[in-house]
Amino acid sequence: MRPAGRFITFEGGEGAGKSTQARRLAAWLCDLGHPVLLTREPGGAPGAEAIRNVVLGGWGLDPVAEAMLMFAARREHLVATIRPALAAGIWVICDRFADSTRAYQVHAQGVPGEVYGALVGMALEGLKPDLTLILDLPPEIGMARAAGRGVAADRFERLGLDFHGKVRTGFLTIAAAEPDRCAVIDATATPEAVFASVVATTEARLAP
Repeated sequence: MRPAGRFITFEGGEGAGKSTQARRLAAWLCDLGHPVLLTREPGGAPGAEAIRNVVLGGWGLDPVAEAMLMFAARREHLVATIRPALAAGIWVICDRFADSTRAYQVHAQGVPGEVYGALVGMALEGLKPDLTLILDLPPEIGMARAAGRGVAADRFERLGLDFHGKVRTGFLTIAAAEPDRCAVIDATATPEAVFASVVATTEARLAP
């Protein structure tokens, strides 16, 4: 029987380089001979991608409703994509996961923690990442990077620095509360230096 895969998530604010580093880590693991699935949230399954278009669109949703939609997408992603891959021995690398909802909707938008906890219990059934890499940088740097990508900003990217400062604080609070799962990576460095830290942390925590 093939051993279960490992589950790695990338978290952080806008412009932190999560997608780039997730792709690079996936390629590095493939070079080591591991089967790898690279996915994202919200999204990663057909139904979840449809919900992504709603939550990242132009609508100003109630924060609790928004959190519920995020977890509806996450549940579909878990059932259709993540859990089958892990059971097949595939390493899953996900660009954002439940910590993003906690940082954006709970810490920055005021969704009660008990609401978040109830949604986690229903949607994830105890599943947690083996390793969460939080790419950290000041929001003003991240927003400038995001604006320079030449891609239309989504609804969260159009929010102000005060909001994104709360998001950053949220991620750092999560990392401090769960140091065995989370590792904070300085994302102000060059992409090459950030990737070196990502690899070193993955080697130290998961010994791939």
